[in-house]
Amino acid sequence: MNIEVPLSGGDVTEGVVRVGDTVRRPFRPHTPAVHGLLRHLERVGFDGAPRVLGVDERGREILSWMPGNVPHRPLPRYAVTDEALRGVAALLRGYHDAVGSYEPPPDAPWDSAASNLDGPPELIGHCDVTPDNVVFSGGKPYALIDFDLARPTTRLYDVVTTLRHWAPIADPVDRDALLYGADVGKRIRVFCDAYGLDRDSRRDLLPAARLRFERSYQAMRLRAEQVGGGWARIWHGGAGPRIRRAQDWLERNWDELEAAL
Repeated sequence: MNIEVPLSGGDVTEGVVRVGDTVRRPFRPHTPAVHGLLRHLERVGFDGAPRVLGVDERGREILSWMPGNVPHRPLPRYAVTDEALRGVAALLRGYHDAVGSYEPPPDAPWDSAASNLDGPPELIGHCDVTPDNVVFSGGKPYALIDFDLARPTTRLYDVVTTLRHWAPIADPVDRDALLYGADVGKRIRVFCDAYGLDRDSRRDLLPAARLRFERSYQAMRLRAEQVGGGWARIWHGGAGPRIRRAQDWLERNWDELEAAL
């Protein structure tokens, strides 16, 4: 008998379970687009993402299980080190390099109702590299999971979104205890160095973060109103005020962060 073990930690995707060495997830309108992306990553040999194994008898997608630890909050010590930060940056860069050659169908149904930056897309970004979506093994990050928010975007947007959670670009009151007094400017620099972010992108990083915060606020409020479910729980749990506090913190510390870059 296949025993289903509910998986927790994700904010908005419900009904995700582990069955043996597989993960079963509800099939959604954007699932075919995500499957095309994951199959491309498999073809080019990127090992840091699940493999698509099909659809089960209940209509759920079947993905390979990525063994290891996912650092849910409160974050464990291994997830807040500079080594972990460099590892996440290298993982994101590896993903970007692997996905750069992917040409999705023009009608691929991405879940695109979310914040983004201006300008033409460069690649299909993960767009949700939070601690909940990074798998560690032996204390090192090695895989990305939960590609539900993947969509056409830019490298810089994916970097900014990742730094929002991993630097973190947030008011200290909203950070994990181990990162309350973190030198965020230094952590941003460590990440950018490990990713290999060029000078022009570093110059644009803080303005991009400012724009992302505003659009994220609007997008999350809209999703809470129109989609409900996990999005509504996040919003009513204080997501809006947290974004506003992060915006204010960014503005107050702009010069220091810019100097660190």
